[in-house]
Amino acid sequence: MARLEEMFDVTGKSVIVTGGASGIGRGYAEIMAEHGARVCILDMNPVGIEETVAALGGDAWGHVVDVTDRAAMKAAFQTVADRHGGIDTVFANAGIDAGPGFMDTDGNRNPAGHIENFGDDHWDRVIEVNLTGVYNTVKLAATHMKAGIGGRIIVTSSVASQINEAIVGTPYMAAKAGVDHFVRNMAMELGMFGILINCINPGPFMTNIAGGRLKIPEDRAAFEAQSLIGRIGTLEDIKGLALYLASPASSYVTGAQIAIDGGSRLRIT
Repeated sequence: MARLEEMFDVTGKSVIVTGGASGIGRGYAEIMAEHGARVCILDMNPVGIEETVAALGGDAWGHVVDVTDRAAMKAAFQTVADRHGGIDTVFANAGIDAGPGFMDTDGNRNPAGHIENFGDDHWDRVIEVNLTGVYNTVKLAATHMKAGIGGRIIVTSSVASQINEAIVGTPYMAAKAGVDHFVRNMAMELGMFGILINCINPGPFMTNIAGGRLKIPEDRAAFEAQSLIGRIGTLEDIKGLALYLASPASSYVTGAQIAIDGGSRLRIT
């Protein structure tokens, strides 16, 4: 029987985290680095990368890259593979907010979120980053992992993929639903190559997404009221699940969507 330390051992693993310079992605990078993995952050924010890499210490490093830039992503993955001798674990985490939903937190109609008022470029960018960016990341991860001995892909989705939520922008809901189905399909394709792929589906967490929306007292109160335990999530809440999915402890888990939301999805109507 494996010891606990062996079950969750990621020492020396080559890890990529997209969107790892802040928020949930930074939480992933922290827990992996704390347990001995070699972490590379891919993000569009050079200042955030520098600050996060300095905080992680060790041999953590990063690249400035947009997950929708396929050529730049391909080059970045190859650089990681060359430096680390391969790629073991990829967190496909990068994402953006979709703007307001068609209702506000007080239950009133919000015209800014009505479909006829969407800019087409806004819809296109949300789908490009939140869905196509995941496709780009998973495609590269699978290519490198097939050349090795398998690996782990952990995709950040959202409980928005599993519920109807009027206060969240429609493009975000559509993109995350697509992500969940894409991951299930990839699990069927990649399992025979020893590649496990799963979704982490967060509920409301205190991050900078939506322009730091949850730092606004009224908005935060609305999301706290949905939680069965009366609060929104912190980065510490998500680290254990991330480590589990990246480690031998989850060796029989693939194609899963694991909600981590304080039970919010059970209360939302």
